[in-house]
Amino acid sequence: MQRRQLLRVLGGTAIAAAGVGAAGIASLPTSMPAEAVAAWQGPGAYTGGDARRHVLSYAMLAPHAHNLQSWSVDLSEPDVIMLYCDLERLLPHTDPLSRQVLISHGTFLELLDLAARELGLRADIVLFPQGVFHAQALDARPVARIALSPQPGVARDPLFAHVRARHTNRSAYDATRLVPASAVDAMRRAAGPDVTVGFVGTDQTALAAQHREIAIQAWQIELTTPRTVMESMHLLRVGTAEVATHRDGISLLDPLPVALDRLGMLDRKAPPEGQNLEVQLKGFNASVATTPGFWWLNTANNTRAAQIAAGRAYVRAQLAATGLGLSFHPLSQALQEYPEQAALYQAIHALTGAASLGHTLQMWVRVGYAPAKGPSPRRPLQALIRS
Repeated sequence: MQRRQLLRVLGGTAIAAAGVGAAGIASLPTSMPAEAVAAWQGPGAYTGGDARRHVLSYAMLAPHAHNLQSWSVDLSEPDVIMLYCDLERLLPHTDPLSRQVLISHGTFLELLDLAARELGLRADIVLFPQGVFHAQALDARPVARIALSPQPGVARDPLFAHVRARHTNRSAYDATRLVPASAVDAMRRAAGPDVTVGFVGTDQTALAAQHREIAIQAWQIELTTPRTVMESMHLLRVGTAEVATHRDGISLLDPLPVALDRLGMLDRKAPPEGQNLEVQLKGFNASVATTPGFWWLNTANNTRAAQIAAGRAYVRAQLAATGLGLSFHPLSQALQEYPEQAALYQAIHALTGAASLGHTLQMWVRVGYAPAKGPSPRRPLQALIRS
């Protein structure tokens, strides 16, 4: 999602009027704080020899909606990880059924499993050991119980090699480089048999144009619906100090908005409007226009188990894409279950063929070649451990 463009351009005249020159803006730090992305360097020594902490240090690198990192684990039982959802880290407006959040627990479980295999361990994963969540909401019961045990000869997965290089890339892609059929096939094979996947490239001109149009309209709806855009605004982390403190949400390090924020001129309590709104719409549209391919993933039903399976399949496909030098950017807006998106939800289900199969479209992404992007912040491992 193009949420990182929020408040990217707010007008240099306000800065000048406040007496802050270009040199002052240029002097503001713009690089990601090292402590915010330290987790991407690997587990290091801080796991204390505990295999569970070791595999968790990789699991926490999984993609998560809005980078909320709502994973919470209990380690009180030896050799067992109980995975919960932190109910304080949900998206009630853009993800009212917590479908995306549960998909994000599927991505976590898949990376955990890959990391366990690297250690010669078997991860026995039992979903919803105290009962399945209601279709409308999550609760305090565990998402999964994972028991780790040695298994000589356990098969390692080559996708693990790409875990630390996997990053979501929302920027413009190289529109001149089509996604080769071999890469599409590799992503399909990586996703596995539990899901149905599809792909449309820009060589399929009319279909690709329809995908772009739905993506553009859905982004505009989310950006102009106050309660949904404010959900993103509340998760903005502006400047290096906030990013380093929170290590989650949407990082904004561009010098201009950081300078405005320091001057008290960046309003995070109101939806974007006027020129700011127009710039964000144009920025997203420009990025989507460069997209050489759209990839998607369906499940035969929309059970909670299917959502977990979708997350596992999605991150496997993204790891395969990463290994081939391709970037992923989820287009989540049209898949979200709030009323303003209902027409586009139906449209994208029809366009991808999910509707005719009676399937649920769980993930829909831009895929293509782009300059490498750095990692998103991650909270310390200890922040995920409840006991």
